[in-house]
Amino acid sequence: MLRKLFILGLIAAVAGFGVFWVVTIPASVPASALGGHTPNLENGKLMFYAGGCASCHATPKQDDKTRLGGGLGIKSPFGTFYTPNISPDPTHGIGQWSEANFVTAMVKGTSPDGRHYFPAFPYTSYQRMGFGDLRDLFAYLKTLSPVADPSKPHDVPFPFNIRRTLGGWKFLFLDGLPFDGDPTKDAVWNRGAYLVNGPGHCAECHSPRNSLGGIKPGLRFAGGPEPGGDGFVPNITQKGLSMSHDELLKLLATGEMPDGDTVGGEMAKVTANTGKLSAEDRNAIATYVKSLPPVEGPKPKETK
Repeated sequence: MLRKLFILGLIAAVAGFGVFWVVTIPASVPASALGGHTPNLENGKLMFYAGGCASCHATPKQDDKTRLGGGLGIKSPFGTFYTPNISPDPTHGIGQWSEANFVTAMVKGTSPDGRHYFPAFPYTSYQRMGFGDLRDLFAYLKTLSPVADPSKPHDVPFPFNIRRTLGGWKFLFLDGLPFDGDPTKDAVWNRGAYLVNGPGHCAECHSPRNSLGGIKPGLRFAGGPEPGGDGFVPNITQKGLSMSHDELLKLLATGEMPDGDTVGGEMAKVTANTGKLSAEDRNAIATYVKSLPPVEGPKPKETK
């Protein structure tokens, strides 16, 4: 009897491992799925600012925000992640990447050598971007100056450093769906929804997360603790955002708040980028954000 139970247990373990192995295979986008495309560098530059690429990937402590050597440390409950070099450098950056490599990284979270990227890279939002916008962004990045700085390795302890387990995380939190607009809304609202939920990845910071690091779906945009534990990100649904449409437009353009003060911290980087967008795109973002239904989010802990 014990022998039979042992054999059944062994079969179950092998079957379970087989399922885990299949589920966690890193996904990719084949070049054949892309088709023909003529890059639009102006649109690529727009996506660069909409996505705030320089905010994370610009080499720290230098003024040229197009030198994308990486190295910024991002603290989290799972360790510290360091942003990689995404300059066109052929050795340390993305200079030898193909379009398919770039699209795969952005929408599948998979590296050119077939490894899972950690979700500190917000591919859960970038998966909403259209392939045309991603290819234009890639073309624009290739026009920037190469930076010959090696990417810094992440400081992530066991067991979170086991990359294969990220396939399970993706199974739970990466749905693989592109942006799907709302036909009941106008073009301005849909453009704002795309920019906020896709390249802008606003929910990545403005939403609370569960114990596995996934966004709590019912609390998107409802604010929460800053992942590194250094502050609290505000609720930007209509439960927490008291600004008028025009006040939000001014914030996105200049970083100035209704009381005359200016935003600081990470939001200062955001507004430095949104200030470079067109007035039409800022209006679309404000239109969408102001339409977010009120959601009661977590409250900051009171300090003694």
